[in-house]
Amino acid sequence: MYVAPAPGWNELAQRLGTDALMRAITADIPGDDAGYDHWERIQHLPPPAGLSAEEWWLAIAFRRRERARPFGLTDAAGTPFVVGAPDVVLRHLQRVDRECAGRVSMPAPVADSESARDHYLVNARMEEAIRSSQLEGATTARAVAKEMLRTGRAPADRSERMIVNNHRAGEFMRTIAAGRLTPAAVVELQRILTEDTLDDPGGAGRLQHPGEERIAVIDAVDGTVVHTPPPAAQLPERLERLCAFANADDGAEPFLHPVVRSILVHLWLAYDHPFADGNGRTARALFYWSMRVRGYWAAEYLSLSRILREAPAQYARAFLHTETDNLDATYFVVHQLRAIDRAIDDMHAYLRRKAAQLAEVTHDPAIPDGLNHRQSALLAHARRTPGAVYTHTSHARSHNVTIETARTDIMALVEAGLLIRERRGRRHVYLPARDS
Repeated sequence: MYVAPAPGWNELAQRLGTDALMRAITADIPGDDAGYDHWERIQHLPPPAGLSAEEWWLAIAFRRRERARPFGLTDAAGTPFVVGAPDVVLRHLQRVDRECAGRVSMPAPVADSESARDHYLVNARMEEAIRSSQLEGATTARAVAKEMLRTGRAPADRSERMIVNNHRAGEFMRTIAAGRLTPAAVVELQRILTEDTLDDPGGAGRLQHPGEERIAVIDAVDGTVVHTPPPAAQLPERLERLCAFANADDGAEPFLHPVVRSILVHLWLAYDHPFADGNGRTARALFYWSMRVRGYWAAEYLSLSRILREAPAQYARAFLHTETDNLDATYFVVHQLRAIDRAIDDMHAYLRRKAAQLAEVTHDPAIPDGLNHRQSALLAHARRTPGAVYTHTSHARSHNVTIETARTDIMALVEAGLLIRERRGRRHVYLPARDS
């Protein structure tokens, strides 16, 4: 994947001359906020009347330059990245504020029950662990992966290990308090993510060293190098700056919207690419951590990696547009906000579907009243999953409860004739009764 660098504002102004500069500055041009398009696309569109394509780009670049601000990330030579807040960003941020913080609109079975929220949050965390690993090459089928995470069985291959590691990494990041991200924590996060998955195990749990070949980002389609990260000698200091940026108070100057700051944490780690492997997974885990500690609790219900996996070329192009247009990180912010927007839609569709499945159980006259949400969810799962088998451990892990609570739930369903118990080897398992 190759993206030609966009002409710089200063370069165009000098080459086109004063008259063209004045036309660009004073031109009444359509806003570019709807798409925040790169020169890659703009050059092929019909320009506004009276302007050439380059003059139109000069006008766009001038307006973007006026409102863009550095935020701390620099390239290897010290040139600062910048970020703006065009209307397309503000519109998306309004929805994220409404849907991921404060009082989030959710179906009644979820909103009214803490155990329901726990169940769907556990499921969402499993989903993101699976999708994030698949985005990086894991090939385990989703159903098999969820069965593994539910039952707690040991991973059978490298792909399954990646998924287990991703799930463990999410749990680790939830132990880090707000404003306490440290370089050591980031390194430990990468170690958890890559443990027992690397060709060279020595690459887990450390930054790359000076003298080692830096791991360039290679396009999977044509094999071209799309990003060469900063020298390894810079990595310790750059990671210190990243943590300081991630830990900054929301009132710090210059002000950055908390969601934008979280997205830029993702970009920063991915750009620095400090590890031999696991950089993308580490970056996304840091994004979720930043969103959670800044009050966007519903972000953990989103599976952003599933959206990114559907269009990986767009994900890569967002990085390239940033690097090839004067380090303007707004391209990446816009891309991520669009992905979040789609993930929010998916979350609501998922919750509506689960609410409907629960309603089938709770409104079934053959099902006794008084079941808790966990028991109803198990029966709903059994109805749509022929051959499903349940254990105390799988029920506990699916609902984030103790083994004792899981045992109480399941034995009540056995006594009601809704589950039957079988002995398999040295353990008991539970299957749906035929008429449940």
